[in-house]
Amino acid sequence: MVSTLIVLCSLALFAVAVFTLWWMLHAWRTPETLAATRFADPDGTGALSFSLLVPARHEQEVLEHTVLRLLESSHTDYEVIVIVGHDDPDTAAVAHRLAAAHPGLVSVVTDTHEKKNKPKALNSALPHCRGDVVGVFDAEDQVHPDLLAHVDHAFRDTEADVVQGGVQLINFHSSWYSLRNCLEYFFWFRSRLHLHAAKGFIPLGGNTVFVRTPLLRANDGWDADCLAEDCDLGVRLSSQGAKVVVAYDSEMVTKEETPGSVVSLFKQRTRWNQGFLQVYRKQDWKRLPTFRQRLLARYTLVTPFIQAFSGLLILVGIAIAIFSQVSIVVALVSFSPLIPMTATFAFEVVGLHDFGKQYQLHVTFVHYAKLIIGGPFYQLILAGAALRAVWREMRGRKDWELTKHVGAHLVSEVEATS
Repeated sequence: MVSTLIVLCSLALFAVAVFTLWWMLHAWRTPETLAATRFADPDGTGALSFSLLVPARHEQEVLEHTVLRLLESSHTDYEVIVIVGHDDPDTAAVAHRLAAAHPGLVSVVTDTHEKKNKPKALNSALPHCRGDVVGVFDAEDQVHPDLLAHVDHAFRDTEADVVQGGVQLINFHSSWYSLRNCLEYFFWFRSRLHLHAAKGFIPLGGNTVFVRTPLLRANDGWDADCLAEDCDLGVRLSSQGAKVVVAYDSEMVTKEETPGSVVSLFKQRTRWNQGFLQVYRKQDWKRLPTFRQRLLARYTLVTPFIQAFSGLLILVGIAIAIFSQVSIVVALVSFSPLIPMTATFAFEVVGLHDFGKQYQLHVTFVHYAKLIIGGPFYQLILAGAALRAVWREMRGRKDWELTKHVGAHLVSEVEATS
């Protein structure tokens, strides 16, 4: 019985590791695939107008920088709508000062919901949007001035309903876990989301996502009760056959910072995992037209839990294989998941090198060592967050745990590489 359990668990973990590795490397399969992941050069014709939503809660330290960056846009037809809570006077003061300084370009919408969260804030602003396209940015985002011109061209060139731009955590130097956090975003936006778009099922990213306004209004905006409103919107639009175009360009990405502490990272992943669980339970994904799409959706929405627990199961499997009396064949099979996992570590090392090269960041031997050594500990954080997400969902706890931002991604390159 023990031997059978070891073999089944090991083979399942082997399959999960292989699938994860294969999807992680989607963008690098061929030179043509890699080239297709970038934005095409804009034609200089700005035909669409944009409403850019910036929900900001207790973000007085970073909001002004983000809005001023948006106002540097080379596109000529856009508005910036900052959404603040009625109980957040410090952030509201910054927002109103920006609106007064830039009339006609910046406006402020007040979210009066007693219980605050991001989707409620976004829904508060949706009736005020005048643009053909609604774009979402976080309050700490560093946005490239030419991004809107590229997105405008992408909509017209591909006849897309949704354009998902790249988001990249940049302060890999801040802590031991920030390395892995940055690399996660690198593989997710650089590669994995392109696979989802090609397959017709995509959990959208939380910002730098652009949706045609009529389509967004027809869907009543964002689910106000979902902790992963971006994922939920992507699933709903995918089930309706919406065309989603994903583009990642290191020059055009929106730069962000990693959570400032392990506790903050833990709470953020708890919220994401619980949100994925909520989207899975809503079952909108069951309306996808093909079996393969539904299978991909099911696997994707439970992936945070699979990945979190797989690391723990591998350790248990190895312990059983070493300390239990099993045959040599069973013992060898129990170690089989280490093969794709070792390959994944190798590609992560290569990915960190590529990440540093693309963003002109000085990656040292110490960073590579932190990447490898920190892997098991990072896995424990994911496992704990997954367990807490299930516990919160069972208890009906759906309050939004805010991730605090301090602008760590705005540190100069000299400081980052010293």
